[in-house]
Amino acid sequence: MMQPTIPEEIERHLRTGDTDPHHRAWPGGYLESAHRARGALRGALVREVKCAAGSRFHRMLPEGDLGLLMRRKVEPMARGLFPHAEQDAVLGMLARSIFFVTTENIEALLLGHGWNHSAWDLADLYLGSLGAELLDAYALGLVGLSEETTCYVSPEYFGEQDPFADFIIHEAAHIFHNCKRGRVGLRETRAREWLLDIDYRKRETFAYSCEAYARMMALASSPAERRRFADQFTGTMHISEERVDHAEVAEIVQAAVQARNGWKVILKRCEPTIRHQPALARASAEIHR
Repeated sequence: MMQPTIPEEIERHLRTGDTDPHHRAWPGGYLESAHRARGALRGALVREVKCAAGSRFHRMLPEGDLGLLMRRKVEPMARGLFPHAEQDAVLGMLARSIFFVTTENIEALLLGHGWNHSAWDLADLYLGSLGAELLDAYALGLVGLSEETTCYVSPEYFGEQDPFADFIIHEAAHIFHNCKRGRVGLRETRAREWLLDIDYRKRETFAYSCEAYARMMALASSPAERRRFADQFTGTMHISEERVDHAEVAEIVQAAVQARNGWKVILKRCEPTIRHQPALARASAEIHR
């Protein structure tokens, strides 16, 4: 194969998001060529995004502090799922993990992102929120992107029409099972490693249930109204994720609105059925059940 040139590699990245893992177009040893490739690719991506965005601006951004708005969104969930002594640490983690992508911060987010292809996806989330031409024609409709414990939210979030949809709540729910307790300064043990212990098969069920329940709590002014919203959700819900049992989500939400603390109901329904067993015993249980 012919050695790729730097312009060819930059063009390939801008068109597809892909990069050469060996950075062969750039001179130097592996680390030096990787550093040069990152600088060239991210610089080109920023220039391309600025050019495509032109003078467009976001029309859906609300007035006020977006960080405060986000905290108000996630605070009821954090306080409902965690004991009082842990709530401030969890809320602080969420404040550092969720970003609204705007004209003011897009350059810093693109340059600081850890992965080239994810930065390319983030560029399209931003361009899509402005109605600009995308790098990837198939990226239409992105409201947000998540990676491990970081979530990027498009201003299109504020145009959501589904009364029971909330991308921020959904992704914050996923952060809980992706973040270790020690990372936010909480005591971590072998039995309590993650912020929340969610069954792997129930993670989307947990996120969708939290999302719907959070909206009902925000919209309703009484327990009776919450129950009416739960009935409405059951009859109209639309979940595109094939791994999620719609009936199970509806049942969990119905149970949650009946409880004093519905967050705990959701958590209980999505916890592993076999917890904190040694690996060998757990494997044996899976084989013989």
